[in-house]
Amino acid sequence: THVAGILGADWRGEQYKAHKLEVPGELSYGDIVGVCRDIRLLDLRAFRDDGGDEFSILAALQFVRFLNQSRDKRVVHGVNLSFSLWHDVRNYACGSTPVCLECDRLVGSGVVVVAAAGNYGYERTESDYLFGGAYRGVSITDPGNAAAVLTVGATHRGHPHEYGVSYFSSRGPTGDGRLKPDLVAPGERIRSTIPDERAEERDGTSMAAPHVSGAAALLMARHEELIGRPAAIKDILCRSATDLGRERSFQGAGLVDALRALQSV
Repeated sequence: THVAGILGADWRGEQYKAHKLEVPGELSYGDIVGVCRDIRLLDLRAFRDDGGDEFSILAALQFVRFLNQSRDKRVVHGVNLSFSLWHDVRNYACGSTPVCLECDRLVGSGVVVVAAAGNYGYERTESDYLFGGAYRGVSITDPGNAAAVLTVGATHRGHPHEYGVSYFSSRGPTGDGRLKPDLVAPGERIRSTIPDERAEERDGTSMAAPHVSGAAALLMARHEELIGRPAAIKDILCRSATDLGRERSFQGAGLVDALRALQSV
């Protein structure tokens, strides 16, 4: 997606440079600063120019597991998933779709997986099939429905305490009653790279999720004993989050706080 490789960037200055990727993981975006600097990135393209399907997503997730298993030590420690798929309510239980199960397997192999909650907070949702009308609960999308992933909603960039959870951010609980999202992070007017060597401000939980990916990367960079322990990282990030005073099904544990998370270990 347009946020891949930025990990929740903030904009500094009025000028920028954008370079096409020569080698995956080597990025230079001028004054755009990510949450975790000096990180090495692996960019896996799961979508074509005209879109994609869950099969290409599954292939990318399985490739990460294969890559880690084929090396002497784990080389990919975290995966950011800034996209959403509707849960197929007619054929799969919530959290049991092929993409969700593959995400849970990846977490079980020791990889932190962070997923966008979806942007259906105030739109007709999959719950229309269940309840009819315009009932706006149960709007978390896949892979955010996966039990083991860190599911991230969006907040206002500068004043999250005042404005709370973004109107578009998908709400929990999941279709089978589990509490989601897990956390929220800035997701409004986040400046990041887009195709054609440009940068623009965008809204969405796709912009929020990389902030949490960056915080997870900071934890692993600072505390190497946390590498390979995604459940522990999820627990630390949730316990150290800032309560915004909103409903649990709106904000999860609260706003991610990278500094407090680092200090809590």
